[in-house]
Amino acid sequence: MTIMQSFSELMHQRQQRETVKRSRLVETETEVSKLDVNNLNFFYGEKQALFDVSMTVPERSVTAFIGPSGCGKSTFLRTLNRMNDIIEGTRLTGKVTLEGQDIYAPEVDVVALRKRVGMVFQKSTPFPKSIFDNVAYGPKIAGQRNQKELQGIVEQSLKRAALWDEVKDRMQDSALALSGGQQQRLCIARALATNPDVLLMDEPASALDPASTARIEDLIFELKQNYTIVIVTHNMQQAARISDWTAFFFQGYLIEKDRTQKLFTTPKKKQTEDYITGRFG
Repeated sequence: MTIMQSFSELMHQRQQRETVKRSRLVETETEVSKLDVNNLNFFYGEKQALFDVSMTVPERSVTAFIGPSGCGKSTFLRTLNRMNDIIEGTRLTGKVTLEGQDIYAPEVDVVALRKRVGMVFQKSTPFPKSIFDNVAYGPKIAGQRNQKELQGIVEQSLKRAALWDEVKDRMQDSALALSGGQQQRLCIARALATNPDVLLMDEPASALDPASTARIEDLIFELKQNYTIVIVTHNMQQAARISDWTAFFFQGYLIEKDRTQKLFTTPKKKQTEDYITGRFG
């Protein structure tokens, strides 16, 4: 069986698995966009890392970024909530809009932006606090002081992150005592607690065992019913399993973006096909 055939079989299995019916499908170019990127160039000092990237991210979908190490996919992910702003010497040209609003406009509150566009990192980063305080951290920073309200937010966020049943009787235990997979789901719950519109995930399962990875993938599949998710992954099979759209990056350029099934089975660009079939990367 060729690699292309194996991806076709994976797509068939995914279609059989996808029994949850959404009110609208992310299968057409006319979908409502959540994020729009136009002619984006990004620089670390004098070094240019991204070149003229333009892309639309449809709402309530999963968009995966793939490509070899150093191709710019994580840098691009961080432009979507201005996380690169904390790196000295970086600059950006072009435009990124969230529901039509330029997120790099001078009047934009970056803290408020990052509540709307949450982020989950490759390595789970729980705070050295209790499980409850980890999830309640964002709402508390936003000014929520009502304990009953906080308890409701924490419970709902943990349920959305498929972690509630495992931790509901140990909410005051240290988050650092959780397993790696549980810590990553806790970080997802913490991001959900601020009620974001978009969830960015940078290799969220790369450090996890296969069982924990499967749980994270199942969780992403469920979350996309209510959130717009953008994920960076080195695992092409993972992208094929969970994403609606896939974008292939190479040396700072966006080479191709298409519906996941089309990109993995009938890519338009030879560079994409060469990467998917393992000829380079």
